Amino acid sequence: MKTISIVNGPQDVSAVIQGCMRMPALSQKEAAEVIRTAYDSGINFFDHATCYGKNGEAETRFGEAFPLTGINREDIILQSKCGICPERREFDWTKENILSSVDGSLRRLNVEYLDVLLLHRPDLLFDPEEVAQAFDMLVSSGKVRYFGVSNLMPMQIELLKKYVKQPLIINQLQLSLEQSQLIDQSFYMNNKTTELSVSRDGSALDYCRLNDITIQAWSPLQIGMFKGTFIGNPDYPELNKALSVIAEREGVSEAAVAIAWILRHPAKMQAIIGTMDPAHIRDACDSVRVTISHHDWYELYLASGKFLP
Repeated sequence: MKTISIVNGPQDVSAVIQGCMRMPALSQKEAAEVIRTAYDSGINFFDHATCYGKNGEAETRFGEAFPLTGINREDIILQSKCGICPERREFDWTKENILSSVDGSLRRLNVEYLDVLLLHRPDLLFDPEEVAQAFDMLVSSGKVRYFGVSNLMPMQIELLKKYVKQPLIINQLQLSLEQSQLIDQSFYMNNKTTELSVSRDGSALDYCRLNDITIQAWSPLQIGMFKGTFIGNPDYPELNKALSVIAEREGVSEAAVAIAWILRHPAKMQAIIGTMDPAHIRDACDSVRVTISHHDWYELYLASGKFLP
């Protein structure tokens, strides 16, 4: 497994992250198999959120299943996110909610600390001083080691940084061959003939690179947010043809090639996979041994329906 070292954060972490959003659908035994398969495939980074499953069920299932795997807690990175409160239909970054969310995650995961805590999507009413107080308390209590954000624009991060003492080491953002606006908006700048010129994230990619913030790409195989995958989708014939050519050349799956396209970027991102199928996990991990040339990268990009301005 290819590893990266996160600036001001954990070192030698896997380039592929196992996302656990779909874990509530599994039994304890099945969940343990997913965790063990991911770990044996080289993944040492597991991503959670308090809103994954009703009442944090994804964390609960992981916490029940992890002891069955025989893996040491110290050998993995556990990350969770807080802030989305679906039962209340609001996003909440208050100190009270951050602290209670972490306590809930620790209880459900059956661990004493989180390696990483991310603030999950922006609370439009967030008070950065209150966030800073919560982070200080979590550090002093030993409950959280590192902090980051999810789906935040640069100026929101700057506002947090004015008050938060701890480095913000991660920004979790959507990126795939189909949803490539994080990478390519600047390609079409000053071009009124295409909507691709619209800036939707405030140059988050360049900002994160300039500020040593690791980008974690979520939904690397998805169409939109929840419209399924483009792999094998008849609506994306050219993309699947291009993926198949490289997949056959490299001896891997098309999904591995699509993830390798993300990992090829010099920003040294991580890619979050969400499959609960052990075979698909192994396939996805093959992405780290795929060679994507500069030419391959652009061939895949254009096959996804983009154009050169």
